[in-house]
Amino acid sequence: MLPQSNLSKRQVPTMHILVKTCRLLAALKVLDTKDLLIEKVVINGQEVKYALGERQSYKGSPMEISLPIALSKNQEIVIEISFETSPKSSALQWLTPEQTSGKEHPYLFSQCQAIHCRAVLPCQDTPSVKLTYTAEVSVPKELVALMSAIRDGEVPDPEDPSRKIYKFIQKVPIPCYLIALVVGALESRQIGPRTLVWSEKEQVEKSAYEFSETESMLKIAEDLGGPYVWGQYDLLVLPPSFPYGGMENPCLTFVTPTLLAGDKSLSNVIAHEISHSWTGNLVTNKTWDHFWLNEGHTVYLERHICGRLFGEKFRHFNALGGWGELQNSVKTFGETHPFTKLVVDLTDVDPDVAYSSVPYEKGFALLFYLEQLLGGPELFLGFLKAYVEKFSYKSITTDDWKDFLYSYFKDKVDVLNQVDWNAWLYSPGLPPIKPNYDMTLTNACIALSQRWITAKEEDLNSFNATDLKDLSSHQLNEFLAQMLQRMAAALHSIQVGGRNSFGAKDGN
Repeated sequence: MLPQSNLSKRQVPTMHILVKTCRLLAALKVLDTKDLLIEKVVINGQEVKYALGERQSYKGSPMEISLPIALSKNQEIVIEISFETSPKSSALQWLTPEQTSGKEHPYLFSQCQAIHCRAVLPCQDTPSVKLTYTAEVSVPKELVALMSAIRDGEVPDPEDPSRKIYKFIQKVPIPCYLIALVVGALESRQIGPRTLVWSEKEQVEKSAYEFSETESMLKIAEDLGGPYVWGQYDLLVLPPSFPYGGMENPCLTFVTPTLLAGDKSLSNVIAHEISHSWTGNLVTNKTWDHFWLNEGHTVYLERHICGRLFGEKFRHFNALGGWGELQNSVKTFGETHPFTKLVVDLTDVDPDVAYSSVPYEKGFALLFYLEQLLGGPELFLGFLKAYVEKFSYKSITTDDWKDFLYSYFKDKVDVLNQVDWNAWLYSPGLPPIKPNYDMTLTNACIALSQRWITAKEEDLNSFNATDLKDLSSHQLNEFLAQMLQRMAAALHSIQVGGRNSFGAKDGN
């Protein structure tokens, strides 16, 4: 299923869709496509007509397939679509050898979230629809293909001895945005009983060291969310052009090489992507209006994993940092901007345009507030595990989540009724209530930065390396952020004072 590229001679990918009807059908409406060249459509061995509708900006072109006969309820058909992708596919990134670490071979990776899978293959490109898939990918034999699925062997390509075919199977239903493909000169190292880390050979050893705690995180996540149903949990370290910190593709998390800090200090990103195995991939937002269901719950799980590893005060430290990120996003958008709502209206809006920290951190803040309101972390974690069990393999809305929340805490309805749901869910700006945070680790950063900012020249000898010895790498980052923030404020004060003192003459 590899599109035409500089990785291969011209090949026309073919996909097969097994459809089981739930009602009488005369035509299949509708598949999403974007910049695809459709060669032909065959149903049960018979070529059929199809039509592509008018292109609709970021949405692409709808595809309607004519059926050879009207289908009755519960009838199964196999639809075979032959097609090519475009070099300008919004989902596929083609790298030249010069853009890779090895400088010898080209590299391909996909990014289908939120609605870019339609630029890879015809599909129902919505998180409300889930599917299983198998795939075969033909690549030059010096390269490796990986997908968001279980590897199911490799064989020589019978049509070309210079190539080989990699096979994959994904038995757990997933939305299309979780279909992922990578092809490159990749190597792997075993870092756990169910985890390989993949990358180009130039960084594979660094990657294996950096992510060696993955299995510990997986075990904690299973304790919090329930059994891990995906089988393998591999990591792929991509080239620097990968535009995200991580992407939760099932069985194969994509991560940026900027996580290779050398001290495992950025492992919270892995905890986040692991958490998506339950919240997002298993329980999925039905539309992108409800994206906070994916990300808010995932941040909540991530911070509990890190709390188990590094202590409850660290969980609060990260949570308070997230509140700061939320404040920055609201400031950037403006406090009345509709994209600062938790549940947004994305009618005729590209989900990529609305992307920010709001669904992550405003969503987390709501869950953190509810945790404190309803009796503490252990009680609320019980709800979270029950929530995952209730909605596994499904796509849901905020109303579904809220109804289950009330059902689970049926003995605390009076408490839940105290929540200003309209303000939390549907109003722009910051939440109506700020949760309570343990300030211990943050205060240490603030105190040290305050010492530096207020120190006189004769006080500088009082500073030494021991001031930093007890700070974690995360606290050091916060300390530096506090320093920059305070220095910027001081500089702004000087500039304003200068304008007040001398600006009148400039204006004459």
